[in-house]
Amino acid sequence: MSSSEICQLSHDLWIWQAHDPTIKTDLFSSAVLIGLGLLLIDPISLSKDKLQEISQARPVAGVIVTNANHWRSALDYSECLGVPIFAHSAACPDSKPSRIREIAKETVFAGDLEVIEIEGAAPGEIVLYLPANRGTLIVGDALINFEPYGFTLLPRKYCRNHREMRVSLRQLLTKTAERMLFAHGTPVLSHATSRLRQLLG
Repeated sequence: MSSSEICQLSHDLWIWQAHDPTIKTDLFSSAVLIGLGLLLIDPISLSKDKLQEISQARPVAGVIVTNANHWRSALDYSECLGVPIFAHSAACPDSKPSRIREIAKETVFAGDLEVIEIEGAAPGEIVLYLPANRGTLIVGDALINFEPYGFTLLPRKYCRNHREMRVSLRQLLTKTAERMLFAHGTPVLSHATSRLRQLLG
């Protein structure tokens, strides 16, 4: 399973997607350019030329996995490119490859990209916040945006604790974000914080 198309949302932000027939849904991945370099987030496979397309500005510096369910092609990219994988300890496999670097809440990459831990969703769930360019939130599973659900919380049956997740998501309201990207769903490209405030009530 691989994606053939990349959408560049801004000078420092890209997304791509592919359909996974095993779970009957679309998977979305993103890449963000910060001072450290290019970070691939929950990556599904890209063709070599497409990877080169997004890595022209800066080389790939690492891969970020937003929860235990999103390893996708992370290990392949880490091995192929010789870069670390960043993930919460609860998202890491029991036999951790040497390139895995554990991250936790309040981790900040190169002063540019903040890690926010979300309790109650999938194991090791994190949200990434990029304050540049009016703000971007990059979400693992805690929020989704696809039919028939629309923009909403991860359904209760997939959560460890739905109530706890909802409370934990409220910390995102302190972040100014124009955009929100998802591992499952089309991005929200305007007024993301306002829409999240309406959702959480």
